[in-house]
Amino acid sequence: MDFLSIPTEDKQRALTELREIKDLFAARNWFPGTSGNLSIRVGDYEPDSFHFAITASGKDKSVHTPEDFLFVDQDGKPCETTRLKPSAETLIHCELYRLTGCGAIFHTHTVFNNVVSEWFWERGSIPVEGVELIKAFNIWDEEAHIDIPVIPNYADIPKIVPEVTKRFDPRVPGIMLRKHGIYAWGANAFEAKRHLEAFEFLFEYVYRWELLKQSKASI
Repeated sequence: MDFLSIPTEDKQRALTELREIKDLFAARNWFPGTSGNLSIRVGDYEPDSFHFAITASGKDKSVHTPEDFLFVDQDGKPCETTRLKPSAETLIHCELYRLTGCGAIFHTHTVFNNVVSEWFWERGSIPVEGVELIKAFNIWDEEAHIDIPVIPNYADIPKIVPEVTKRFDPRVPGIMLRKHGIYAWGANAFEAKRHLEAFEFLFEYVYRWELLKQSKASI
C-alpha cells in the first residue's frame, strides 16, 4: 500500500493517539528539553514497505503545534511535502519496525533508565528477576528473569542501527541506548505504552535495589 492509499481517518487516528501519549508522558517529565520521540505505524506492513507518523525534530513536547508530527516511509523519508525534519533517531524506528512489524514505538529519557544503563554497561544488559511487572511483557514464568539489552549511543545515528539489529531480543520489547533512553514497542499504542511504563518501573526498581545491596554490603 502506498501512502496515498492509506485512509485519511487512519492517519488522523495515529496523530490523535500520538498527541494523547505526548501529553501523558510530558506530564511525567519524560521529555526533558526536546528529548524523546514517538511513532505510530499506519497502513499495511511489509518489512521493506511501511509508513509511520513520528514526532518532528526539536519540538517542545509539552505544547501542541501544527508542526508536532509528520509521516515518513520505511527509509525515514517524509511522505508529504513539509519543512519539518523527522526526529534524528527516525532510522532506529525504521529498523525496529522492520524487525518487529510492531504498531508503535515510544522512546523516553529518564534519570533512572540512564543511570542503570551505565551501571550495567559492561555487562551489556540490565538484569531483572522475579519482579511482577515483567508480566507486562507477556512473560508469565515463575520468578521470571529478563535481560534488557544495552547498546552504544553513537552521535552518528546510522552506526546505532546495526547494534539494534545485533542485540534485538524478540522476547523483550525494548532496547536501551547507553546514557540515553529506552525504546519500547508494541502491537499498538496501548501495548507500547504498557511496555514503556513497565520498563520505567523496572529501571527504578533496579536502581533502588542496587542501592540497597550496596548499603547492606557496607554494613
